[in-house]
Amino acid sequence: MQRFFSIGIVIFILFLVDFYVFQAIKTVSQNLSASTQRIIYILHWAIFAITAGTFALASFTRGTPPDAFKTYLASTLFIIFASKLVVVLFLFVDDALRLGKLVFNNVNSGETTFDPSRSKFLNQMGLLVAAVPFSAFIYGMVKGAYDYRVKRITLRFPNLPAAFEGFKMLQISDMHTGSFTSTEPLKEAVRLINKQEADLVFFTGDLVNNVATELMPHVDTLKEIRAKQGVFSVLGNHDYGDYVSWESREAKTQNLQTLVDTQRRMGWDVLLNENRRIEKDGEHISILGVENWGNRAGFPKYGDLSKAYSGAESSPFKVLLSHDPSHWDGEINQKYDDIDLTLSGHTHGMQFGVNIPGLKWSPVQYVYEQWAGLYKRGRQHLYVNTGLGFIGYPGRVGFLPEITVFELRRA
Repeated sequence: MQRFFSIGIVIFILFLVDFYVFQAIKTVSQNLSASTQRIIYILHWAIFAITAGTFALASFTRGTPPDAFKTYLASTLFIIFASKLVVVLFLFVDDALRLGKLVFNNVNSGETTFDPSRSKFLNQMGLLVAAVPFSAFIYGMVKGAYDYRVKRITLRFPNLPAAFEGFKMLQISDMHTGSFTSTEPLKEAVRLINKQEADLVFFTGDLVNNVATELMPHVDTLKEIRAKQGVFSVLGNHDYGDYVSWESREAKTQNLQTLVDTQRRMGWDVLLNENRRIEKDGEHISILGVENWGNRAGFPKYGDLSKAYSGAESSPFKVLLSHDPSHWDGEINQKYDDIDLTLSGHTHGMQFGVNIPGLKWSPVQYVYEQWAGLYKRGRQHLYVNTGLGFIGYPGRVGFLPEITVFELRRA
């Protein structure tokens, strides 16, 4: 009964938004022919009916893995609804002006005539402005999701061993293989990765959405990733299977073990609170990897940095792989000030924002202080990769799928 009530409340809210937006549609289309108006009205309410029906169906089939059609349908309907909220803002402004005119008319004892009709200009502007995010999100699904970009960053450190001058490290993150409906996009990503001829390749977590079986169609593709001195990975919050129900604790544990074992069969060295020594011409650096450690509520602290750090204390240069960037402020730069470079992912740049020279913005910045790109504090550096895949919304706007190549130089 509670579920029916909750579904009813949501559908009622959807109806109120659509009814409000319908006022703008009527205002803008008032000069069109009656048959054209009828088609527009039917289309508007048909979309509402599909949205309400899809929401109700999804609520009663929760837990069923979504297929490509369901994912894209739900995302398209959500984009339409979000765009309608933009129209609502303009309608609020229009109503405020109409209310002001009414009050002014009454104060002046009706000396002026009050026009109760809506402003066609404001309604047109609302629909026009709403078309911008709508178009951007649709384009993000059609093109942005697989528009892989290689970013090149040169980092300088005074303590970098001379043998590692020009050393090339490549980072990918947040693949979310369960979101891919085809194996072809990741084949292109692997081609671009191998083209960089990196010395080391790092994967910083969230290989799947929920379960290890999501990885299986992509094993043959991902095992082709090549690096001169190895491919290393760590676990992200989605890799533990925390967001689905399991028949037993043992089943959940086995799922994680399967994910780890599969990566190892792919030739990836999974670092579970461990470190590795990378040698070159008689000198060395250390690669540390921790399990997921989030400094925000709701994210378990599986990672143990003290274990990952043990044995690497005397290393002249240290790189840490830690999925969640909140780990940097939560522990790393408070207790381990000799970790030179931390590589993280997790945020995706929220898969939406403005990312142009001189302006970087996304709603995720109000949740995470470090959320995309390079950060520096004292001698320590943090880089947050915005991810190679996607989850939820099957697209990307502004923050495109990223392959990051770091070239190390001595300062």
